Amino acid sequence: MKYFTIEELVKSPTAKRKGIDNRPNEKVKKNLTLLVEKILDPLREAWGAPIIVTSGYRCGKLNRAVGGASGSQHMLGQAADIRTVSDSPFANKLLFDKIRELKLPFDQLIDEYGYNWVHVSYGPKNRRQILHIK
Repeated sequence: MKYFTIEELVKSPTAKRKGIDNRPNEKVKKNLTLLVEKILDPLREAWGAPIIVTSGYRCGKLNRAVGGASGSQHMLGQAADIRTVSDSPFANKLLFDKIRELKLPFDQLIDEYGYNWVHVSYGPKNRRQILHIK
């Protein structure tokens, strides 16, 4: 893990505000480590600038609090919502395209609401599923 830490992948203002314990167990930590090693670090290296994780691991209680999908890979430590430092839809689309260009082994790659952020996951299914949520 070169550019990211477990701490930043579990940090949540919502958890802090609501008093939710969002500490990951060892299995989740292993999944987060794989997500970083297989997706996030190579992406950051190629991108050449910081990438912001807006949501990483979410325990079940936190996932419900933020309205996450009931089967969200965030709850397994297999997904992160990311954005560029500029946080413009244009730059976030370039980040999305970079993931595809690098042929990273993602499970899901999702453009969320016109590239407001990018959801990327790494997991055993390796579906390489690309979605656009309007």
